[in-house]
Amino acid sequence: MKKKWIWTPAVLIAIAAGSYGLFVMLQPPLLPQGFLYGNGHIEGTEVMISAEATGRVLESHMVEGRHVAADALLLRLDDVGLKTRLAQAKAEQSVIENELAVLDTQLRTWRHHLRTAGSDLKRHRELKKSGSITSQSLNQVEDAFQEARGKVQVLENQYKQTESRLEAARQQMVLLQLQLNKTQIHAPVAGTVLVKSVEVGELVAPGKVVVVLVDMSRLDIKIYIPERDIGKVKLGALARVRVDAFPQRHFAASVLRVDQRAQFTPRDIHMPEERVRMVFGVTLSVDNEEGYLKPGMPADAWLKVQDDLLWPDQLIVPR
Repeated sequence: MKKKWIWTPAVLIAIAAGSYGLFVMLQPPLLPQGFLYGNGHIEGTEVMISAEATGRVLESHMVEGRHVAADALLLRLDDVGLKTRLAQAKAEQSVIENELAVLDTQLRTWRHHLRTAGSDLKRHRELKKSGSITSQSLNQVEDAFQEARGKVQVLENQYKQTESRLEAARQQMVLLQLQLNKTQIHAPVAGTVLVKSVEVGELVAPGKVVVVLVDMSRLDIKIYIPERDIGKVKLGALARVRVDAFPQRHFAASVLRVDQRAQFTPRDIHMPEERVRMVFGVTLSVDNEEGYLKPGMPADAWLKVQDDLLWPDQLIVPR
């Protein structure tokens, strides 16, 4: 004869209590009051450096992952053609300067002749009034004065034109020198080589991105905070960031900026009760002086919204 189990109230209560206790034990711990959680990916401010001149790469000092100082030489392009044109421009400038020197001498000479002819003309006109000279003599002096004046005008025009040519030659040299300088590509800021796009021997053209730098000392992470909590977030508030690669290490961070416009998640929200999904983007600036963090790493972030609180011994990921 089979024995039947008798489910007494005490047994049922014990089973229910045990089940509830197990349920409570398996629940993840709650995030302490005064802290907010978010997650995202580590990002860096990328600086895309492009070529400004056409040329073949002769030297490359870029190694991905290597830190470069500001103004460090990254690439050197072929500059033989530009150097040749610059030498030609210098030679042309020298020729024009010599022409200008000759014109200056001639102009000073003929201006002297013009002044002398002007004095002679004035004197001969006085003499003609007194009848001391003939009209033919006066005409000869007037012709000499007109010749000198015409010559001065011609030389002055030539001098101005030559000055313009000289200025154009100087500007051409400046332009060539600027183009020559662009054959050497320097780092505009200090950073780490994230991507190099060209190798020695390749031909580059203006606008082509040759290298991407990123400042690895200060990285960012963008997290999203529910609309109901965004009023607690202040600029400069302290935060901590953790990545899977270093699960026992927390990186210091602070609130860099807060988006001024909310986003819906998902976008097609119709029911009022679903508006709790409205979130604001919060960007944290993460200290990475030791260089452990890398752009693209997934990360968890905890934000302290009450200054008088101490960080808990363990930061948990709420579910």
